[in-house]
Amino acid sequence: MGSVTVLVSDASLMGCQLLADALRKSDQRFDVVACAINSRQIVEAAGEHEPDVAVISLNLKDGPFAGLKALRELRGSHPTVCSVMLLEQCERGLVVDSFRGGARGVFCRTASFEALCKCIERVHQGQIWASSTELQIILTAFANAVPLRATTRQGESLLTRREGQVVNLVAQGLTNREISRELNLSEHTVKNYLFRIFDKLGVSGRVELVIHGTTAPPSPRPDTPNLSKIRKR
Repeated sequence: MGSVTVLVSDASLMGCQLLADALRKSDQRFDVVACAINSRQIVEAAGEHEPDVAVISLNLKDGPFAGLKALRELRGSHPTVCSVMLLEQCERGLVVDSFRGGARGVFCRTASFEALCKCIERVHQGQIWASSTELQIILTAFANAVPLRATTRQGESLLTRREGQVVNLVAQGLTNREISRELNLSEHTVKNYLFRIFDKLGVSGRVELVIHGTTAPPSPRPDTPNLSKIRKR
């Protein structure tokens, strides 16, 4: 298996270099292709290098919480890049905002470097990464979330029948590859469906779609979210 290409970011160049050097020297096969210290550099570096994973610090040189802004911009301009949000502390609002912004993993700096390496690997493999505490935050948000409406005020569905099938399979925890096999579609077509669904429903990504739920048309399979697809470290 080839190396995982990684973009790293931090509030200082020294912080970026330290993290990049550590990843390069780890037992895992990481190829750090770029370092960035502000939100603009993150988006530009993603466009130039097309990394597999972007590790985004919450605080960047252009300000506290600038990482959330970069995360949202990155999802809009380079949706194929998987993002990991680096948090100083596991705060409920930041965890929820990170996933809503499009992060595939949330990692607290108080955890070990070995855990960060596993996080990057799992996210690259298409999994969601969250600690026990962060998973509890997600589940609480799930329980308290107001369901999304997939219909207009006139009662007409916003989603096509096929889009509804995709939503229901996402809710069951299936990956793009599994959805493509289930519906006999290419993975590229599934990604296109998901981007249209996110746009129609006004959500940032898969996690927010599952957290809020929707009134999508029924599918032959039960609409029960498969929480085993969210890896707990």
